Amino acid sequence: MSDTARARSYDRVPFLVTFLDDSPVRDTYGGTGEFVVLEAHLLRPQKASDTVIILMHPIGGGAYLPMTVALAKAGHHVIYCNSRYRGVDSALIMEKVTQDLGACVRHAKEKFGYSKVVLAGWSGGGALSAFYQAQAENPTVTRTPAGDFPDLTASGLIPADGLMLLAAHVSRHQTLTEWMDPSLLDEHDPSVRDPELDLYNPENPNQPPYSQEFLERYREAQIARNRRITAWVKAKLAALKAAGRPHDEFGFVVHGTMADPRWLDPSVDPNDRRPNWCYQGDPRVVNMSPVGLARFTTLRSWLSQWSYDEAHADAERCAPDVSVPVLVIGNSADDACTPSHTRRIFAAFTHEDKEIHEIKGATHYYMGPDQLPHLQEAVGLVGDWLGRHGLSA
Repeated sequence: MSDTARARSYDRVPFLVTFLDDSPVRDTYGGTGEFVVLEAHLLRPQKASDTVIILMHPIGGGAYLPMTVALAKAGHHVIYCNSRYRGVDSALIMEKVTQDLGACVRHAKEKFGYSKVVLAGWSGGGALSAFYQAQAENPTVTRTPAGDFPDLTASGLIPADGLMLLAAHVSRHQTLTEWMDPSLLDEHDPSVRDPELDLYNPENPNQPPYSQEFLERYREAQIARNRRITAWVKAKLAALKAAGRPHDEFGFVVHGTMADPRWLDPSVDPNDRRPNWCYQGDPRVVNMSPVGLARFTTLRSWLSQWSYDEAHADAERCAPDVSVPVLVIGNSADDACTPSHTRRIFAAFTHEDKEIHEIKGATHYYMGPDQLPHLQEAVGLVGDWLGRHGLSA
């Protein structure tokens, strides 16, 4: 072990997870189509352990996030594994990401020798981890919402021994729907808008604090927009199939995906977040920026990842099929995952071995010196929970 590793009390071991891919089409760039290669890091403390914490986000690379590192510094063995779609979700299929997580769990057990695995679903990884565990315990999904492989009932997913959902969203599709701009009336021309639903129009008569009547109308319009896109996607796929081109794809743009009333009105789903702000910055800018959720997507990915009605990876719907102990942690100043998501996730688990905690003043990522005490509190909660369940080093 290097001097640097000794100073930080753990060693960082980069490694690859490789497995055969049986899908008929390639949806990631480069390499050979028949293999999936996942980049991963094992953060291994000096003290041996038969338990490892595994984190994966559908697209995020979190191997150096404060929580990942802090857990290792506290003596926990941690794997952060990137999915095949690291950084690019335009063609992402959640069922394939679930396969990726399964391959990492198998690698941890068979290659590294860990006998126990705890999934830690951070942010968008929460729904992924819950979906994985539900399918590992009670596999039911045989096709993607578009009718394609993989068949998760035949994927040999190994159940984890515990599940932690940390600053987690209910799902990617519900999150997108709650953030969508329902004022857009023409998907091909985002300048065509309903002014009474345009949060960022100063002439909109509906201004913060928003009335309950307006919020209900707004939420209904968001769901309706998501469903219109889904209907168009299904029709497009059907047309391709009818034309004898069943494996063809079609890319498209979704404008306006950061228009949640919560960002402008702190009384909506209240917590300690900064008003007129979201985790990506000024929501007025993010709403039409190139990095918004689902900004660039494809037909199959929309159905699997973003469709309000069709997507499978939903923590609320998956929770009743999870039997292992569950820890849920929310952050009171989170400007990405608001309290209703944390509480909905917790309430959805039907067994009694579940806990929920909120860390006062903590932001989504625990970034910055002022967040260090909150990060330490979170790590302490994790360590205590792991210890009481026989899952600590």
